[in-house]
Amino acid sequence: MYPAPRLFWQMFKHRKDPPLAATGVHVSSHICLPWDIDMWMELNNGRTLTLFDLGRIPLAQRIGLIDAIKPQGWGLAVAGASVRYRRRIRMFERITMRSRVVFWDDRFVYIEQSMWKPDGDCANHILLRIAVTGKAGIVPPARVFDVMGQTAPVPEAPEWVSAWIAAEAQRPWPPAQE
Repeated sequence: MYPAPRLFWQMFKHRKDPPLAATGVHVSSHICLPWDIDMWMELNNGRTLTLFDLGRIPLAQRIGLIDAIKPQGWGLAVAGASVRYRRRIRMFERITMRSRVVFWDDRFVYIEQSMWKPDGDCANHILLRIAVTGKAGIVPPARVFDVMGQTAPVPEAPEWVSAWIAAEAQRPWPPAQE
C-alpha cells in the first residue's frame, strides 16, 4: 500500500521550509518501518523507490513545481530510473534523504536522490528521469520552469548523467519478446 500518511506528513513537515532554487537540495529524515521490510528484515528494494517519493514530492513543492503544474492541469510521471543499492537499511533505522534536480533537457527533468545512514554511509542512490505531462503529452521543461518563474540557466549535465542518458537512448524499445 502506498504510504500516503507519510507523504502527507512530509508535505506538512516541510510546508514552511524556505523555497529552493531549481537545483537546491531538499533534505528529509525517514525511518524504515516494519511494513517497509522484506524477509531479510531490511528495506525492500521496491519500497525504496516508494520512499524516494517522500523526498521528491516535497522537493517539487519547495522549488515551486507543484504550485506551477496544478493550475495547468499538468502531472508528473517517472520516465526512467537507475538505482544503486550499496548498504542495507534495517527495520527502525533512521535515514537522511537528499533530493535535487541535477539537469533538464528539452523533454525531461533529471533528479538525483540518495539515502544516508546515521554513520555517514550512502545506502543507495537513484537517478530519475521525470516528465511533466499535459493533455498534449510531455510539457517541455523550459515551459515548466517559465511557469514556475525560475530563470536559472540549464545546468551542465554531470558526465555520469550524460552517459546514462546516452545509454538509455541506445536501449531498444519496446524490448524483444524472446
